[in-house]
Amino acid sequence: MTQENHRTAPAFSKKEINNNLKFLNMLSEQFPSIQKASTEIINLKAILQLPKGTEHFITDIHGSDLIFSHLLRNASGVIKRRINDVFGNEMREKEKAALATLIYYPKEKLKYIEEQEEDMEEWYCVTLPRLARLARVSASKYTRSKVRKSMPEDYAYIIDELLHEQHESNKDQYFKEIIQAIIEVKRAQPFIIAICHFIQRLTIDRLHVVGDIYDRGPHPEKVMDMIANHHAADIQWGNHDVIWMGAAAGMRVYIATVLRICARYNNLDTIEDAYGINLRPLMTFAMKHYANDPCDLFTPKAINENEGNIQLVKQMHKAISIIQFKLEADIIKRNPQFNMDDRLLLDKIDYQKGTIMINGKAYPLLDKMFPTIDPKNPYALSKEEDELMRLLQMSFVRSDLLKRHIKTMYSKGSMYLVCNDNLLYHACIPMTKEGEFNTVDIAGKPYKGKALLDKLDNMTRRAYFSPNDKDNRINRDYLWYLWCGPLSPLFGKQKMATFERYFIKDKATHTEIKDPYFTFRDDEAACKRILQEFGLDPEDSHIVNGHVPVKDGQGESPIKGNGKLLVIDGGMSPAYHKSTGLYGYTLIYNSYGLVLVAHKAIDSIDEIIKHDLDMSSETRAHKHKVKRKRVADTDDGKKIQAQIHDLQMLLAGYRMGLIVEKL
Repeated sequence: MTQENHRTAPAFSKKEINNNLKFLNMLSEQFPSIQKASTEIINLKAILQLPKGTEHFITDIHGSDLIFSHLLRNASGVIKRRINDVFGNEMREKEKAALATLIYYPKEKLKYIEEQEEDMEEWYCVTLPRLARLARVSASKYTRSKVRKSMPEDYAYIIDELLHEQHESNKDQYFKEIIQAIIEVKRAQPFIIAICHFIQRLTIDRLHVVGDIYDRGPHPEKVMDMIANHHAADIQWGNHDVIWMGAAAGMRVYIATVLRICARYNNLDTIEDAYGINLRPLMTFAMKHYANDPCDLFTPKAINENEGNIQLVKQMHKAISIIQFKLEADIIKRNPQFNMDDRLLLDKIDYQKGTIMINGKAYPLLDKMFPTIDPKNPYALSKEEDELMRLLQMSFVRSDLLKRHIKTMYSKGSMYLVCNDNLLYHACIPMTKEGEFNTVDIAGKPYKGKALLDKLDNMTRRAYFSPNDKDNRINRDYLWYLWCGPLSPLFGKQKMATFERYFIKDKATHTEIKDPYFTFRDDEAACKRILQEFGLDPEDSHIVNGHVPVKDGQGESPIKGNGKLLVIDGGMSPAYHKSTGLYGYTLIYNSYGLVLVAHKAIDSIDEIIKHDLDMSSETRAHKHKVKRKRVADTDDGKKIQAQIHDLQMLLAGYRMGLIVEKL
């Protein structure tokens, strides 16, 4: 017998029991007898030996709802691999592909199959046992209690019975009759939809979204709905997320920024149709003041066929951009510690010559029309601009759906997450050129490393939830700093050259120098220092982040620091497909190790359903664990071990007579 089989419960002294008597009496309300406490200890110890659940890491979604939805449905290839493992050569490849598509899109695939199949009853008789078998394997790594909680309520009893089929001769006819009865009572299709969703649900135990849900893509609101409804999702905020968080809090500078980016990518429908925010005041203002301005530099990056009034979008785009530059100046001027005076550019323009002076050099402007800027006071909002922002602010803070989504962003989100030996953050940990953690001054106090992220997390929450806090202006100013500040852990560049990219042809002015972090992330020792800073064992831990798309097509690797850091931003947004050559990376962490997956293309949903064409994906790295990870090796395992310790103390209290059983 192994040493593990000889484990004994810890010994507790009377003094120790008495010191914890209040807590133990409260615990005894839940476990009122030796039998109840013992049963729970047995249950918890058994759970510790189950395989670790599968975690799914996704980042930089940028509103790409269809790709995100598909990755959730196919679990980045996990479901297809499981089908191969379970059925092997029993099924043809074509049949396995069709079964995978059914699990991903059960409702849509069933409709198509109905149109193609001559004998649906025969198809049901073949498919239902296959789905039951796959569900049984998917459920095998969880407790019965957890599996039952995951079951669709209407079919919980039937699924529970099918999950525990053991090919017993006495029950063969019983299980066959369950399948036949489902078909006879015309509930085969609803049952198939339910069990397919059940398989999806059990395949992934936890979803990590490592920032940048919003901007660029068409439907961030649909992505947020999926995350909000997910059984176990967390978010590590990205800089494109915090602008929406600030806009929902009524920050005018962020409202302008959100609108500018939506106009730039021709996604104003997200604002108006999805979130119900009235853009008519902006339309009216733009048409009045930019009627004679071609606004060609503000043409959206994506124009659909049969597009409506693109000229109006261009005018709105330019109008709100100028307002954004003005509003940013107020924050920069009252926060000299931000060191962002180089972003004050409107007063560097010679409005008569149409040039701008930057670092002692005059550059010609590509657009010389500034109808809403007073050259004598370029950062002042006009009365009309002020009224426009008041109306937009009112509309943003009153959007019920936006409130709901941003509250999800806060409740499920944070600046970083430490989970099961992985450190997750969106962009970077600010560093000096020497490789030390850089310091950010906040209210006269220096912060760096983990302390910096903890402080900014707190300020971000207070900026939204404590609007009447006397310090709220500084909280909101630092919330803005997270978007584009030179030492922002969510941005990671010395400047955001928004004005230069619009107005100056010379691309040398467009350069955004990255934080030294992005050099040191290739250094294993630097990655280990970061892991130690956050309390992790540097030998057995990893960093997972995104933010800067990996240029796979140019030979760049997502694996940095000798495998200690994984960058999983492969460019999910269509805006990046050309430069990255990918549709994104995802990471799977199961009981056997880490699997990095690169996704190359996705057909339309119709093509997937009709031809069973899954997303083209390939494994780029697989770090296999020699010893399979159990629940005992996870963060949840540590919590369970603490519960076991408390229950063992309760048992000792019962047996010493210091706590009375409630029989």
